[in-house]
Formats: sequence, structure tokens, C-alpha cells
Amino acid sequence: MLSQKISRKVLTGTIVSNKMDKTVVVKVERKFPHPKFKKVVKRTKKYKCHDEENKCLVGDVITMVEVRPLSKEKRWSLVSILRTKTVAG
Repeated sequence: MLSQKISRKVLTGTIVSNKMDKTVVVKVERKFPHPKFKKVVKRTKKYKCHDEENKCLVGDVITMVEVRPLSKEKRWSLVSILRTKTVAG
């Protein structure tokens, strides 16, 4: 058998909610030109992401990768935290 590495989808987004156990909600924003008018349009979508150690906070920017289905809606897993939200004090 040939050993081929499967490339998985990788997304970057911002944590919107971390109220669930081992799960965070991530908002991913994408920009694309409108097909007819060519104006750059923003679209956002929310994904549920697995956070095994509950270390993400609201406002953190993370990278997540697509994995096998972990629950009814959860198909993404946390890879790394790119930027943490700093608390002004």
C-alpha cells in the first residue's frame, strides 16, 4: 500500500464562547470578491471546536484542524493558540 499523508483543512478564528466543557465556539471570517459587483464581502461562520484542556478564553485567536466527527456538531480540534486576549488592568 502507498503511504500518503492526508492533508486536512485548517482554519483560523476567534473564540466567541467557552462555556461548554472541552468545547469552544470559534468565529471564522472569510473575505471574497462579489461575483458580479467585485466588492470585497465579509462572511462569518461559527464552528464548534474541541479544546481538551479547557485553556482557551473568549477573544483568543486560534488555529484548528478538521478531524473525525466528535459529536453531533463538533468536527474541529484545537491546534494552537496564536494570540491570547490580554486583560487591561
